[in-house]
Amino acid sequence: MVLLAGGVGGARMAEGLVRVLPEGALTVIANIGDDDTFYGLLVCPDIDTITYTLSDRIDRGQGWGVANDTVNGLNVLRDLGAPVWMKLGDADFGLHIWRNWRMSQGASLSEVTEECAARFGVKARILPATDDPLRTKLITEKGLLDFQNWFVGERCQPAVREIRYVGAEAAAASAAALTAIKDADLIVFAPSNPLLSLEPILSVRALRETVAASRAPRIGVSPLIGGKAVKGPLDKLLADLGQPAGAAGVAARYKGLIDGFLVDSGDVNDIVAIEADGVKVHATDILMRDPVGAERLARELLGFAAGLGVAE
Repeated sequence: MVLLAGGVGGARMAEGLVRVLPEGALTVIANIGDDDTFYGLLVCPDIDTITYTLSDRIDRGQGWGVANDTVNGLNVLRDLGAPVWMKLGDADFGLHIWRNWRMSQGASLSEVTEECAARFGVKARILPATDDPLRTKLITEKGLLDFQNWFVGERCQPAVREIRYVGAEAAAASAAALTAIKDADLIVFAPSNPLLSLEPILSVRALRETVAASRAPRIGVSPLIGGKAVKGPLDKLLADLGQPAGAAGVAARYKGLIDGFLVDSGDVNDIVAIEADGVKVHATDILMRDPVGAERLARELLGFAAGLGVAE
C-alpha cells in the first residue's frame, strides 16, 4: 500500500494505517516541497513529522517536533543574533546534523530517509517524492516567499496569489517511489493540504502519470470538515486563490487520480457533488483525534477500498 502524505494529517493517517496493516506493508511517499536550509542544514519538515510520528517521538501537543525537546541550541543562536523564527529543538537538530553528515558522504535523501526510519524503529517505508531539489514558493501580497518563511515566519498571513513548485519540471521521481506505486494494491491520498503537501508530489510528472495509470483502488481522504481545515491554512489558501472550496473542491483537484473519497458525514452537499462527479464516497467521522481514532479511520478506509475493487 502507498500513502501520499505531508504534514500532520498525513502523519496521523500513516500512523492509523501502520496500526492495522502487516509490518512493512505501508510505503509513505512524502512531500519535500516544504524542505529548506537553516544554519547550513537541510531540514525536511514533512519527512521528519512522519518519521517522528511513526517512531512515537512526536510532540503530540503541537503535532510536530520531538516530545519534551529543549531549545538550548536555538537560544545560543538567538544570543548570537541569528534569526530564530523557525523553531528547531535540540533533538531535532541532531537529526538534521546527521542527515547532512550522511549526505556529505554521498548518500541520497532517499537512502538517508530510509536509514533513519529503520534506526528509529519505524514499521513502514518512508520515501521522498524525489531526490532532486523541489521547493514550494508562494507569490503573495508581500512578494515571493519561500514556503517556510510564509508558513512559519509570516504565520500564513500574507494573501497568496500563486503557488509554484520550483524544480518540479526537472525533478526525477524517486525510483523506489515509482516502483512502490506500480506495485501497490491500494493508493491513498492522505488528508493533507492538497496545495502544499500533495500537489508538490504530483508536480513530479512521472509520479502523477504512474498514479493515473494504476489499476489499484485509489482513495482520497478529505482534509476539510465543514469547509474548514482541521489544521493549517487550506481554507484560507483556497479563498485567496479563488479555488473551489470544501471537500468537493479538494476531490475535484484529484480528478482522474482517485476512485473513492472519504468525507465527513456532515458535509452532505459535498458528498452529493463528489458522487455526481463519478467518485464513490464513504461518509464517516474523519477527525483523527488520537492514534485510536486514526486506527478506526484506517480500518474504515481499508473496508471501503475492498468494496471498490480494481479499477477497469
